[in-house]
Amino acid sequence: MSTLIVSQIGPASSVQDGGRFGAQRYGLTPSGAMDKLSLAAANSLVGNALMAAAIEIGPFGATFTAKGGAVRVALCGAPRPVEVAKRQVDMNTSVTLNEGEKLALGFARGGSFSYLAIEGGIPGEPMFNSLSVNARAGLGSPYPRPLQAGDVFDVAPAGQTPEMQIDVPKLSGPIRVVMGPQDDEFSDEMKALFLRSNWMVSATSDRMGYRLEGPVISHLHGHNIVSDGTVEGSIQVPGNGSPIVLMSDRGTSGGYPKIATVITADFGRLAQTPAGTPFRFKAVGMAEAQAELRRYKDLMRSLPGRVTELVSSDFNIDALFTANVAGHAVSATDVTTWPGATPD
Repeated sequence: MSTLIVSQIGPASSVQDGGRFGAQRYGLTPSGAMDKLSLAAANSLVGNALMAAAIEIGPFGATFTAKGGAVRVALCGAPRPVEVAKRQVDMNTSVTLNEGEKLALGFARGGSFSYLAIEGGIPGEPMFNSLSVNARAGLGSPYPRPLQAGDVFDVAPAGQTPEMQIDVPKLSGPIRVVMGPQDDEFSDEMKALFLRSNWMVSATSDRMGYRLEGPVISHLHGHNIVSDGTVEGSIQVPGNGSPIVLMSDRGTSGGYPKIATVITADFGRLAQTPAGTPFRFKAVGMAEAQAELRRYKDLMRSLPGRVTELVSSDFNIDALFTANVAGHAVSATDVTTWPGATPD
């Protein structure tokens, strides 16, 4: 076995897969990757199942070291500087770390989470059929907590296949929501304010909930309701009028009115929105939300077919010496060497 050692890592980084399902009736949230499309893309590059466990890396940097043999990994999601043995590597590609080599990841740029998939997957003991970490519940494997320096992953040795790259479509636009289920707890004026305003994710947000900064959304009948079920993307409005989007580690029920629900197809885009970046919501009907979910699922299933062999971009100085880099050279004093020119 080879090993991948966590040499340095910031907060908000943990092992996550597609999620833990079938246990919400016990109050156990699904957890799982905040951006499942990026998780699936990274896994596709190293031949894993789309929702296999990977390392979800938060906005800060991280460093990993290969020991005991070569390790193949792939990184997708929020763009960030990537170096292997001080050599720059592109995102959305696979790369092999040889014995002793370090993978250094910088701060995220224009996103929040990146996903480091490891060829052969991450071994661990599933809990309710998932390795996903829920730190508050003490669940997850091989480490039921955020990762820290010194953690070690025993992984399969890298195979002999070529390195791969993947074309991941860029999705954009407002974050679409279905209004409700308690939008009747808000006036038409407040619902219009919610949809026309710019919102920003607060720096105090986490995997449980994204606190939104923007205008105050007031209630018609107070902020308490009989607690009922929540889903990923439920937007609660507590007593202070500042909405909270429930994320992957949310509670399974809550007692604040929910003005709207982020559609599944846009949840990953919202999760990737950096703190302080303005965005807007757009209301859509249930039929459109379902159609977008089908398109999203089709896109995810298409990812393995978007993987192609990586064409090396390494600089070859020997080839440069033998190349005719001047092309068709001309003389400033000899008009006959000028393309298309004829002597007078």
